[in-house]
Amino acid sequence: MNEANENMQPDDAKPVEPAAKYSISGGFVSLLTNLRISLAVTSYQSGRLYMLGHNPKGGLMVNEQYFQKAMGLHYRDGVLYMATLANIYRMRNILRPSEVMDAQFTDCFVPRTTHLTGVLDAHDIGVTGDDRILFVNTRYNCIAEVSDTHAFKPRWKPRFISSIVAEDRCHLNGMAMQDGRPRYVTAVSKSDTIDGWRDRRADGGIVIDVETNEIVCEGLSMPHSPRLYQGKLWVLNSGTGELGWVDLSMPEPSRRFTPVVFCPGFVRGLAFHDKFAFVGLSKPRYERFEGLELDTRLEQADSEPWCGVQVIDLNSGSCVQWFRIDGKIGELYDVEVLPGIGCARSYGFLTKDVLGIITLDDHDL
Repeated sequence: MNEANENMQPDDAKPVEPAAKYSISGGFVSLLTNLRISLAVTSYQSGRLYMLGHNPKGGLMVNEQYFQKAMGLHYRDGVLYMATLANIYRMRNILRPSEVMDAQFTDCFVPRTTHLTGVLDAHDIGVTGDDRILFVNTRYNCIAEVSDTHAFKPRWKPRFISSIVAEDRCHLNGMAMQDGRPRYVTAVSKSDTIDGWRDRRADGGIVIDVETNEIVCEGLSMPHSPRLYQGKLWVLNSGTGELGWVDLSMPEPSRRFTPVVFCPGFVRGLAFHDKFAFVGLSKPRYERFEGLELDTRLEQADSEPWCGVQVIDLNSGSCVQWFRIDGKIGELYDVEVLPGIGCARSYGFLTKDVLGIITLDDHDL
């Protein structure tokens, strides 16, 4: 279900259908149903927010909506936060538990609040315990907070970054939240010169403890999506196609990234639920990311890279289910689990339909 065009300006512009085909493993929908979850997935390449759930007949429901350069996602208490090209959206689920839209959607996310940040190359996003929205400001090499007056408020930067300037120096990208505060971030390098990270893609990647500003793991290849789950710090080592974790109990220099599973793609976007990890895969952009170990791993596995989501059983370390996209869409950014949601849809600002979505807050006149 597409409702907007990435080149459109007026609300009545016609959408351009992305040439894509979806396929799933036999138990993918059953897994979502049994876990009572849906997935939200972003593709900045196509500017899409995908919501994956099950329709009333028990089949897969793929709802998609256009958001220019859709990036990081964060879900909490019925609110989906999303970073895009120049905005941070706060999307509320407007349906009550007993309500259904169009005889199939049990949940509907509408962007009730947006913060205009300008083009900052925002990546991961999180929300503090007191509801302040934070995001990784990659262009300015810092963690930033949205501002009611300015484009952003700098909150933290790596020790090796000398100043807050519009130069993507280390390609800061991922952020792991803990107890309502940012705890760990990933960067492609320790570079302090503009675009310096591109020369360190193979093994310059690091994980930084935000509270101490110390590097807790290095030697990674384009790491993304740090997440804390079940007492472990999980990281996607994108340049090798691996999901793994960092044993923080080990002292330096013994602390290392421990791979758990290889996935056939540039891994980016990670969420957890129950005993499962939901990992986003993208096709590498060889004109920019060639020469990584991922190329060799794919050749050794006699596999082509693909775009989609793999479900990894953390107990066995194997892929048990999957969702795949084939066609012109080849890159995803983030994956988020939506617990308690069966079949969801979203609306964007650039559609006529959203103008007719009128709901009333609870009231007592």
